[in-house]
Amino acid sequence: MNKQEQLYRLIWLSRPLMQAAEARVEQALDGTGLTVRMRAVLEILHVHGDATVPEIALKLEIQRQYVQVMVNETLAEGLTVGEPNPRHRRSTKIALTPKGKRLIEEVITRENHIVQRMATGIRAEDIATALNVVTKMIAELKADAEDQSA
Repeated sequence: MNKQEQLYRLIWLSRPLMQAAEARVEQALDGTGLTVRMRAVLEILHVHGDATVPEIALKLEIQRQYVQVMVNETLAEGLTVGEPNPRHRRSTKIALTPKGKRLIEEVITRENHIVQRMATGIRAEDIATALNVVTKMIAELKADAEDQSA
């Protein structure tokens, strides 16, 4: 298989990889009351701190309206809370509640154990190479899409 064919295969393998990863994440959420969507919001807040819905949408690279639905689920479960935003009166900051913080930390710890098991037998250099390749491909595809829409 030549380089172009390998790259094409890598692109197409990204879909089953993401489906398998999402299924595994969903399985690991059993008993937590969280959905994959709620988990995504909690992780963004855990990693980046309080954020508005548009900021969360930017980090997740999905539409703001969809993120609003996801945030509403976390608010309804008492995992997040809306706080006044001094920079913009109509766009509240979303923050983790103690319950949300505790839950996402438990989930991330569980997931880290899974990733640690997966890393066994894979060389650090191979992981670094894969990260570089995927990052470059994403940048190239986004740049190409922007060029096509201009």
